[in-house]
Amino acid sequence: MDKLIFTAASGAERLMRAQQVHANNLANLDTAGFRASMETATQAAPSAYGYDDVHMASMQADTVSTRAGAVRETGRPLDVAIGGQGWLAVQYGDGEAYTRSGEIEMNGDGALSVHGHPLMGEGGPITLPPHTAVEIGTDGTISVLTEGATQMQVVDKLRLVNAEGAELTKNEAGLIVARDGGPLATDPNVKLRSRALEGSNVSAVEEMVATMSLNRSFEIQMKLFQASDKMNEAGNKLIGA
Repeated sequence: MDKLIFTAASGAERLMRAQQVHANNLANLDTAGFRASMETATQAAPSAYGYDDVHMASMQADTVSTRAGAVRETGRPLDVAIGGQGWLAVQYGDGEAYTRSGEIEMNGDGALSVHGHPLMGEGGPITLPPHTAVEIGTDGTISVLTEGATQMQVVDKLRLVNAEGAELTKNEAGLIVARDGGPLATDPNVKLRSRALEGSNVSAVEEMVATMSLNRSFEIQMKLFQASDKMNEAGNKLIGA
């Protein structure tokens, strides 16, 4: 009976956390460049003494879906859509993290960022000089037209990395990082599409189907709790008889 309780408890907890994962995915259905989280689980043994033969489910909701999202034209010069398995590098703490969101912003000092995180170039965070026009090339080069100039001048190049074959996870800010904590290598073959944005890769239909399936599974776990309770009552009656 104890084993049944552990099974039902750990199963119910995993299902509740899985619901949170899918709810977060749905909440970011319209977030540019968002990558859906995939809920996974593994077995874990209880830490209590005397339960060596009992195993519980342990939630690991940090697997990232890398399939591409739909691309739409925006006409905005600082918007970019990344091709293939490429990622934009942004500064995070003392290191860097990665994103597919190409909604690049520029503050009054010319510093570029994505959702508040400084955008990384070949020499570090990118800051543009005063200019009247800006263009981002397919290879990530950033060109500006300064006042009085007649031609665009290249001022920096985006740090574009390729995550193909790498194990990815999300950090506490929702940015992508390598599971081993190391930086990803720059890939000159990664191409961009300027004046366009890639949307979220979340499928509303898939998320809703998964949610309904989890609801049914949770109901089963609750029935297991009820069955375990009835078994305990029957056992107590036999002991007291």
